[in-house]
Amino acid sequence: MSLVALDLPTPAEMRGRWAAFAAICATRGWGSSCFAGPGRWHYDDGGGNWADLHPVGDRAVLIGNDHEYSDTYFRTAAEYFGEPETDLLAGAPDWWAPPAEAAMAAGEWVGFVYGFDGGWSRAPYEKSDGFTSVGLPALSDDACRDLVIEFCENEVDREVSRRRPRSARTSRRRRPAGWWR
Repeated sequence: MSLVALDLPTPAEMRGRWAAFAAICATRGWGSSCFAGPGRWHYDDGGGNWADLHPVGDRAVLIGNDHEYSDTYFRTAAEYFGEPETDLLAGAPDWWAPPAEAAMAAGEWVGFVYGFDGGWSRAPYEKSDGFTSVGLPALSDDACRDLVIEFCENEVDREVSRRRPRSARTSRRRRPAGWWR
């Protein structure tokens, strides 16, 4: 079976956005929600959906799960949920397996496994694997910016409103597009 090519940014293109969002989460006290270490970059949305990018030299493996929208059932998940198994590693090189197996050994369900070796690909299957609904902020500048604003907007407003005179609280200043670049 041949692998299915995916149109996703390279790990190098994701790195800055992943780090930016990790910094926001850390300042909010949610450092375990998003971080990037030498062997694993992690993101979770706080609601049970997650993604991990594992750098493997110049290659990478991206795994994760959306507990509501992943229709793929890999290995033990198929047995547990009584569903037909989706082989997320069908036709994949051997170096894709260790991150998925480690996540399952830690008690995580794995709904998608993607490999990067100059471009992203996955095993062939028809079901929705839940990747897009995980909402990984590292996929685009817009996705990262929107989540940064969402995570900061109320905190900033709360802090600023404590210091501004009441008359200034009624007008909100909008930032121009691309203000954070």
